Amino acid sequence: MTHLLLRADASPTIGVGHVSRMVAFAEEASARGWRVTFSGTLTGADWFAERLDGLGVVVVPATDPRDEGALPALARAVEADVVLVDHYGIGEQRAALHADGVVLVSLESRTFGRRQADVVVESELHDLPRPDDGSAVVLRGARHAPLREQVRQARRRRAESHEDGDPPRIVVVLGGGAVWREEVTRVLRVLRDTGLPFEAEVVAHGEPEVPEPADGQCFLVSTPDTRLPDRLAEADLVVSAAGVTLLEACCIGVPTALVLLVDNQEAGYHAAVEQELAVGLGWAHELGASGGTSGGSEAATVVAELLADPARRRRMASAAAEVVDGGGAARVLDAAARAVHGDAR
Repeated sequence: MTHLLLRADASPTIGVGHVSRMVAFAEEASARGWRVTFSGTLTGADWFAERLDGLGVVVVPATDPRDEGALPALARAVEADVVLVDHYGIGEQRAALHADGVVLVSLESRTFGRRQADVVVESELHDLPRPDDGSAVVLRGARHAPLREQVRQARRRRAESHEDGDPPRIVVVLGGGAVWREEVTRVLRVLRDTGLPFEAEVVAHGEPEVPEPADGQCFLVSTPDTRLPDRLAEADLVVSAAGVTLLEACCIGVPTALVLLVDNQEAGYHAAVEQELAVGLGWAHELGASGGTSGGSEAATVVAELLADPARRRRMASAAAEVVDGGGAARVLDAAARAVHGDAR
């Protein structure tokens, strides 16, 4: 039986996206009858911890990312066949793992988390050049995005039953981190400044400041939980950062307006906008402290135009769903299985 060791962290600073991807891999591996062990911190990701427990995944303490020998030692201790790393702070590991006959799968985002591996995964929307670093197999593009079964179920449900709301339903989600309070507040001011009616649910930590709504507008603040894919499936528009949630929204088939939060999301942000899979609002911190700034006014105009054009929203959502089909975890583990059996195709 193949044994998969997953290594990722979640925290209020980095959010929960890395662990979300690990859950997708754990689901796929468990469905194949593989044993799965997870090593990492799960701070702020209690619902993902519960899902791992429900799958029978063994959770062990996080290895120190600064200790080059810690992860190979853990792989040896649990007798892993495959180690899958989704972590920006862990360095080169392939040679040490190979010494014990272990296959390394590595997720990266441009230069973030880049390391030599048997299977490299860059599951993003862009196609920017990547240097040849000797990695055996490189899987690139959104068709390799690992998305949880709950996301795929939401995709099917939306395709079967979604109808546009009147007023439109908006979901605002800037990741699972707790450090984006001011950015969320600025996004809400942009929505307010559209002047159009809507019902907006704001999924966020940190109690963002909610502006006084204009006529016909409603803001509801919720803390992050397991229901995000369901909320996305019911939405007429999502305002999101350009990380894991963007790929989830694309897969589900919901039109999205993007803000930039961190550097490593910039390539995916621009690719989504250029391919007309989403509209871009720019850097969240440049939207201004109030809706009266030029950045805020421009973003409000973009959102207002999208809210007023249901046909455009449907075209955007359909194109996004074609690009991200939800089968990424299976494709990645297929490649890992071939590497375990010495097939480098």
